[in-house]
Amino acid sequence: MGPTLINVGFGNVVSASRVIAIVSPGSSPIKRMREEARDRGKLIDAT
Repeated sequence: MGPTLINVGFGNVVSASRVIAIVSPGSSPIKRMREEARDRGKLIDAT
């Protein structure tokens, strides 16, 4: 059986084994984490 895929909208999917967190982007700590992940190439922004 293949990998479990999660629909992240607009016809895009992500392998469930690669998802670490799904967060609300409003708070300052999450904004910092999001920017750090983006800088490392680890962020998938599905907004």
